[in-house]
Amino acid sequence: MLHNIRWRIALPYVLLILTAMGALSLYLSNAARNSALAELESNLQIEARAVVENVRPALPAGDGRVGELDALAQRWADILSARVTIIGPAGEILGESHADAAMMANHLRRPEVQEALVTGAGSNMRFSDTLQQEMMYAALPVQVDGELVGFVRVALPIDRVQAPIVDLRNTIFTAALLATIFAVLLAVAIAARTALPLRRLTRVARRMAEGDLDARLLVTSRDEIGELTQAFNYMGEQLREKVNTLAEERGLLATVLELMVDGVLVTDSDGRVQLLNPAAAQLLNTQEEEALGLSFAQVARHYQLIDLWRQCQASGEEQSEAVEIEAQDLFLHVVVTPLQDGRQSSLVLLHDLTQLRRLQTVRRDFISNISHELRTPLASLKALVETLRDTALDDPPAARRFLDRADQEVDALTQMVQELLELSRIESGKAPLRLAPTPVADVLLPPLERLKPQARRGNLTLSMEPLPDLPDVLVDAERARQVVTNLVHNAIKFTPPGGAITVRARLAPSQDAVAVSVEDTGVGIPARDQSRIFERFYKADRARSGGGTGLGLAIVRHLVQAHGGRIRVQSREGQGSTFTFTLPVASETSPQPPEPPPQPAPDRPS
Repeated sequence: MLHNIRWRIALPYVLLILTAMGALSLYLSNAARNSALAELESNLQIEARAVVENVRPALPAGDGRVGELDALAQRWADILSARVTIIGPAGEILGESHADAAMMANHLRRPEVQEALVTGAGSNMRFSDTLQQEMMYAALPVQVDGELVGFVRVALPIDRVQAPIVDLRNTIFTAALLATIFAVLLAVAIAARTALPLRRLTRVARRMAEGDLDARLLVTSRDEIGELTQAFNYMGEQLREKVNTLAEERGLLATVLELMVDGVLVTDSDGRVQLLNPAAAQLLNTQEEEALGLSFAQVARHYQLIDLWRQCQASGEEQSEAVEIEAQDLFLHVVVTPLQDGRQSSLVLLHDLTQLRRLQTVRRDFISNISHELRTPLASLKALVETLRDTALDDPPAARRFLDRADQEVDALTQMVQELLELSRIESGKAPLRLAPTPVADVLLPPLERLKPQARRGNLTLSMEPLPDLPDVLVDAERARQVVTNLVHNAIKFTPPGGAITVRARLAPSQDAVAVSVEDTGVGIPARDQSRIFERFYKADRARSGGGTGLGLAIVRHLVQAHGGRIRVQSREGQGSTFTFTLPVASETSPQPPEPPPQPAPDRPS
């Protein structure tokens, strides 16, 4: 009950009303009783005075007519309906209406007699041993010619006034009870009315706590409750604006974290992961839902990352280091920063430099490979020129042989430069494709017919499986034939005599592309080289002994990707290789690109 503000308001008033009404009831009851007793005492004094006037002639000094006085006392007792006692000046009983006077003790020491002796009138209320009940006594002295000749005492039982007093007291208590009940009900009603706005305020506050930030209170008064309601509504408006602002900022932050390519991870002072964006989950090979709440060591699972985080926790300073995770082929730049939020939290940033490092490796290998590829023909040319200048100028047949050899080296350099230019144009988009619906046979048959003589010279079997009913492909026919030519030429070059090369074409499972594969029984490609054979100038160990520039597969990959297809290789060393690429299927709604302007023919080397 005390937890209810209505009762906390009403209960003090109820207690106050009960106390006041109880005290008032007791006061009125006692006042009524005292008033009744005072009235009784006054009446007894009047009655006693009437008896004195009638008794005085019968009480001359020294007269001892007790029997006559008993009769007189009895007669007045009957008249007054009271007990009448006539007492002598020495306290002896001269007349008694309700008892035997001879048997009664001396009354000179009675309080009312003593008071009458001193003040001229006395009264007292006490228990009567003679009548065995509570009595009210009033005594007056009787004087004749200024001489005290006795006392007259009149008494009435308290019961005479007790019943009216009890009735009056019951009436007072009943009225007080009714007034108390009414006052309590009124107090409770007032408290309930006072607490009603607070209950409404509580309900609206709970709605707001549950997310209903539009909940408001109606201002119904201009008192303090009305001011509180207005303040609460203003607080609600401000809270809604703040929550909306925070929600927008949180959504923006979540979007930024979601779209960031760098990993972001936040840990608390205990090392538990509190925040993890998708990039960090991908880099650490985990799931966001599983990682939250786990320790940083359980999520990172790499000793360098854990040591870097511990150094930051121990020193309270930012730590950064390049970390290589060989198991996942990752190269990361990790920055661990302590957050000044009073909770010793840490922010871990994971910058993925794997692609940059791979590009640096490719660039380094490209420079190394092109240097190697250029060094051989240039060294040959320099040797031929020096030999021709020193010894072969006077020998025309030898000079012609040297010049022919020099011409071959120049042709090789020219081919390398042309392929580099072609690859650069394809990569930069300066070699636009003339896309048109083309039968698959028109893409595959011309390269095979052109390369069959070369295959026969190498004692190889070059064949194409019968083509099923395939839809046309949307390709630049000349570029698509270049892809097939390069792949078949590579297969012929790396397949020993007696081997076989097979070309197949099938509809891809997605039904939106045709998959073309070139399979050979050649030397195969080592597994460590398969991920890099499409790089410029990259050659496997067995390919380095043969001719070629190392640009053919790079051109093939870019041409396939320019058509919107993909190329992959499957190979086992010593058992052959299979190159498979896809070409998009032409549909009736396939867009036809505008005819590009004619390109000037490249200058032929002199």
